[in-house]
Amino acid sequence: MPDRRPVIITFKRKDKRSTDVDKQEIALKGVKSEVNFFTASDFARGPSPVIAGLDPETIGFDVNRYDAPILIANLTDREIDALKANKDVVAVEEDGEMHALQTNLQLEGAPEVLAETIPVGVNQIKAPAGWGASQGLAIKVFILDTGIDSDHPDLVANLHEGKSFVPTESTTEDYHGHGTHCAGTVAAAINGFGVVGVAPYAYLHPVKVLSSTGSGNWSWLIAGIDWVMAKKGLRIISMSLGGVAPAAVKTICDSAYADGILLVAAAGNSGPGDNTVGDPARFDSVIAVSAIDSADVIAAFSSRGPQVEIAAPGVNVLSTTRGGAYGGMSGTSMACPHVAGAAAMGWGSHRTVNNKQVRKLLQMTAFNLGAPGRDNLYGFGRVDAQSAAVWLYGIPEA
Repeated sequence: MPDRRPVIITFKRKDKRSTDVDKQEIALKGVKSEVNFFTASDFARGPSPVIAGLDPETIGFDVNRYDAPILIANLTDREIDALKANKDVVAVEEDGEMHALQTNLQLEGAPEVLAETIPVGVNQIKAPAGWGASQGLAIKVFILDTGIDSDHPDLVANLHEGKSFVPTESTTEDYHGHGTHCAGTVAAAINGFGVVGVAPYAYLHPVKVLSSTGSGNWSWLIAGIDWVMAKKGLRIISMSLGGVAPAAVKTICDSAYADGILLVAAAGNSGPGDNTVGDPARFDSVIAVSAIDSADVIAAFSSRGPQVEIAAPGVNVLSTTRGGAYGGMSGTSMACPHVAGAAAMGWGSHRTVNNKQVRKLLQMTAFNLGAPGRDNLYGFGRVDAQSAAVWLYGIPEA
């Protein structure tokens, strides 16, 4: 069998195709390779299909969305060329890699195990001052990352259903540490020890789209977002990852936003140059978060540009790490979950509003930094969790 490589196939919407035939049938018509397509519903019913003994190369994913008709598969060059020539196919794109957006890991400075510590960044965005109005109770925050340490004493109380889309890692257990750190910033529990997150009663859902190396395929992210779309309730997606994505990633992000999900992503660590915001943060359907230090100054590493919407602490951020430990990390990866947590607080006290209104709430209540109004470094300013939680006025849609 010739060499196969992972591709993302985007089809025309069903009402725009030349035939009523399902997209799987269209794709498989000229394909000789074995492909077993799975949907988000299939993943919801059980563990990763790799456990069933399937070769990862034979596993495909079907995004069964009207406005995001996408298939993911491993195909040969000849099969790819045949699909590119099909008039019902919009694009066949290389899968490619994305990466966690941290700059360092420092395990010094962990709090005493018996002393509950509110990290500097959580205080900086004034989350504790807003806890009387909202602690993000039951708001679902999906951490699309390397997984979450399922035994961490600061996270177990808020840990809920998750799923792995990394073919070689069947559980959502974190073998890297990045996802656990991001999760703690969002919702480490108030329990008398360790650290406290921005929204200490929000629900944490691990969605593994990055492997133990801190990298992953864009197709895994697409599958993860599609799985989140199948869930109900008030949903926030936190993506501390990035790179240069195929167009299909924008398609699924746009679809998720239209489905009522609030998407938050790290702007990237490609500063200090302008116009350096990466994917998926630069998409209009996603809130792009830049990183600031404890003095409210933009971090030198932080990406910047007109897509930046909000700023949050991202330098030497203290949070949970693997093995029940604590440590500091830096990067826009660390800024992103501050905003996801603040969104959970804001949504928790305004439960009748939609995702677009929560986004507008974060913009309106941000503490302006830099030039007046929105700018390329800080966006609308530093996220203000207290103001988002206690806001008493109407919230227009963005």
